[in-house]
Amino acid sequence: MNLPHEIRDLIEAGAIFFCSHSGGKDSQAMYAYLRTVVPDHQIVVVHADLGEVEWQGVQDHIWATIKHGLNVVRANKTLLGMVEQRGMWPSAKHRQCTSDLKRGPIFKFIRQYLKDRGLRFAVNCMGIRAEESTARAKKEPFRFNKAESCGHRDVWDWMPIFNWTTAEVFQYIADAGQEPFWAYADGNQRLSCVFCIMGSVNDLRHGAICNPDLYRRYVELEKQIGHTMFMKGKEPISLEDHVGIKIS
Repeated sequence: MNLPHEIRDLIEAGAIFFCSHSGGKDSQAMYAYLRTVVPDHQIVVVHADLGEVEWQGVQDHIWATIKHGLNVVRANKTLLGMVEQRGMWPSAKHRQCTSDLKRGPIFKFIRQYLKDRGLRFAVNCMGIRAEESTARAKKEPFRFNKAESCGHRDVWDWMPIFNWTTAEVFQYIADAGQEPFWAYADGNQRLSCVFCIMGSVNDLRHGAICNPDLYRRYVELEKQIGHTMFMKGKEPISLEDHVGIKIS
């Protein structure tokens, strides 16, 4: 794989490459790839802890598949708390879950890390791939982040595996002598929140089977706020009907 010359220049300039690691297959493959092109002392691994709504065991899986320390960051709010307060679930167009629980805490960590060490250059590495969706395919795999940069700090966003296929991701993990998180073996396509608004019906059903108590909380919260996570056409559909599993 040809490394962009901009990345080579940033490596030579001593930039810190912050690897955002969810525990999912794309993060795992990205980290393994980063270690082949970026010196270890310039890699920092960051995980945004989603609390009760993320797959249990994810952080143990990350620890088992990295050679660095794991910096765990947390927002001062929770997903279900946000939903209850707003009376609405996030949507594909309005993903407060990503901005408030992941992106915000990670960039806060990056800013503090640079400040504490008197460093200037940072590269925010994300395991986003074009194959995942039409919207993601339109993203720029490398760009200067104006919002996070200032007079004493320059930040870039980089998607190192942007053009990889799903098969290539799994193969890269295998070639690294590792296995992906166990949920993929049961057919999961995504791994973040157990009941991700971007997840397939199969992902959601698997999540409900493996996490019945959490599933009940989601179903009951839908009824409490009178707003559903999903739509069927232009009509709202309950999580129970969408997944096909009724709670007793």
